[in-house]
Amino acid sequence: MNGSHGSPHRALDLPEPRFRAAAGAVLLLHGGRAQSLAPPSALNLPDLRMRAFARALREDPRHADVLVGHVRYRLRGWNGDRADPVTDARRALAELKDAAGPVPLVLLGHSMGARAALHAADDPQVRGVVGLAPWCPPGDPVAHLAGRTVIALHDETDRVTSAHDTWAYLRRAGEAGARVRGLRMPGGRHTMLRRFDLWHQLAVRSTAEVLGLPFPPGAPAPRAVWKAGPLDASDFAGA
Repeated sequence: MNGSHGSPHRALDLPEPRFRAAAGAVLLLHGGRAQSLAPPSALNLPDLRMRAFARALREDPRHADVLVGHVRYRLRGWNGDRADPVTDARRALAELKDAAGPVPLVLLGHSMGARAALHAADDPQVRGVVGLAPWCPPGDPVAHLAGRTVIALHDETDRVTSAHDTWAYLRRAGEAGARVRGLRMPGGRHTMLRRFDLWHQLAVRSTAEVLGLPFPPGAPAPRAVWKAGPLDASDFAGA
């Protein structure tokens, strides 16, 4: 699908490209709809929600040398077997490699974006996925996650995506050889607006952990607990 004036669609939005070597990269994928062949609207609230997570990443000293980019979707929906956002994610990964080279990558996605991230995690440069209120339907593949890290944050009162499905997906991924952690969030439901500070803190902590970034001197050592869960998010806050 081409953009305006016949130009090819660019799937990667890299707001602050850097000209020195990067220690790694985080690629953000926002949510969408199960079915929609319409392009994202000009006022893209799911994208704005993930921009707040991008700001939290850029303000974190551990990510000072980490590129932070976004996947730009052609269409709003997953659209069944088409899995349109997965195509966009793979294209964005290829564009990011062209820009940054063979750096380690972590995918940070919300809802449909988390599902797309999990599907695209078979890319050899992807170290892992951090999923926020992810959409994890039963039967989605997990074998390709062997050797990778998958961390999921989910409020069990979420009525849009199922935390129960998330914990089941993590168990299957763990059995397939992934390193997994499920965190039960104490609020926020699907929009992550309530307790947004905790969502941001744990997302940033998780991407740093997946990338193996050093924690600041004097900071408490992160808990190295790996379990499909759910584990209480409060046990990881402040780490």
